[in-house]
Amino acid sequence: MNKKELLLKIDSKQASEIFSGLYGSSEIKAVRERYKLLISEISKTSPDNFSENGDLHIFSAPGRTELAGNHTDHNRGKVLAASVHLDNAAVVQKRNDNIVFFRSGNFPDVKVKLTDDSGAPDLQPKPEEQGTTEALIRGIAASFGAAKGAAGGATGGFSANALSNVLPGSGLSSSAALEMLLCRIFDCLYSEGKRTPLEIAQTGKFAENNYFGKPCGLMDQITCALGGAVAIDFSNEANPKIKQIKFDLAAADYALCVVNTGGSHANLTADYASIPAEMKSAAAFFGKSVLGELEKETVLNSAAEVRKALGDRALLRSLHFFDENKRVEAMTAALVEMEKAATNTAKQQALMSYLDLVNESGDSSWELLQNVFSPSHPEAQGIVTALALTKNFFRNHKLQGACRVHGGGFAGTIQAYIPLDAMGAYRSYIEGVFGAGAVTELKIRDVGAVEVVL
Repeated sequence: MNKKELLLKIDSKQASEIFSGLYGSSEIKAVRERYKLLISEISKTSPDNFSENGDLHIFSAPGRTELAGNHTDHNRGKVLAASVHLDNAAVVQKRNDNIVFFRSGNFPDVKVKLTDDSGAPDLQPKPEEQGTTEALIRGIAASFGAAKGAAGGATGGFSANALSNVLPGSGLSSSAALEMLLCRIFDCLYSEGKRTPLEIAQTGKFAENNYFGKPCGLMDQITCALGGAVAIDFSNEANPKIKQIKFDLAAADYALCVVNTGGSHANLTADYASIPAEMKSAAAFFGKSVLGELEKETVLNSAAEVRKALGDRALLRSLHFFDENKRVEAMTAALVEMEKAATNTAKQQALMSYLDLVNESGDSSWELLQNVFSPSHPEAQGIVTALALTKNFFRNHKLQGACRVHGGGFAGTIQAYIPLDAMGAYRSYIEGVFGAGAVTELKIRDVGAVEVVL
């Protein structure tokens, strides 16, 4: 479909139905305008390599929110996450010169040549690209180019005009959304879209670990690639167990939102690193590499020795790991029960069980994991303040709600479940403290990284 045809198609009834499924019916008008802008300006991304009559493709990859499993994946634990309606979207045209040109909003343009001057593949990691989008593009192309099997090993160039509304620094994984967008573009343009969500998730992780230079796990990529609520068991890291679950909060008259407390993530590297390090030190105390290889009772039976050798915090963080794993199982079961409930009463009961577990997860992160503020910056406790105010809101309004730290912690966002009819009051209350726009309501999206075919 060329540029003119695609612009007309954006306004069709079929497009409205597709956009409603991806973003929610209330977002259709804004989504149309966003895609029209991307289509109208696609020619600017490659004036020397653009065809007005050439085929254009639309791609979308969602952000994700962590529902349970706070800091468990790095010790081969269990997590529950869900993709959201906020996404990284792109309009793309295939190129014939092995160059990837990627434009995204006001960010600097990215141009990566996948071959050297002789035409041979140029896909080795480049130290000067570490930490950049260029590194991700080259790493994904390298992984796909080396692939065997049904998807083949073909890669090539393209021009992409992209725009992301996944809030950076909010724990919604804008980085994984970008990776899954790039993976799905390469896959659909050069491998007929044959790669599974797990395969493109593993490709994104490969690129981030080996080219971008960040030792991330796989939770974010799997969730953004697959879509919906996703329970993941990392006990076998190379082949995690994945269960996709439908999660319709709006049908139960609740909203899920994140609150940006405005805290800075600068100088928090040591805080983040201390969590997996202390958990793994507890595992090493018992001759294991990660806590996922142990049982809680083993640690409890030697609590005195662990305290003496490693200190209290390593013991407490280990207990959080084991309890959080059990909560993931229970929360997954509650969502399954909620989905299959035959009556509104049964659905509501399942939701209340789920919300109780969300609160337990939040309390455990606060008390045992201890990632709600940095001990080196005790004056900055935005997450603690947001959690305390949210709990106060529930008490004052006699509401059944839930809240927890969201993502890595120490600074950034909390997650809150609010009855729909109380969202206006909650937004006013919280934004009165943290500023206009601090509250972002999320919609669970059932579709992961995808080519949007109109």
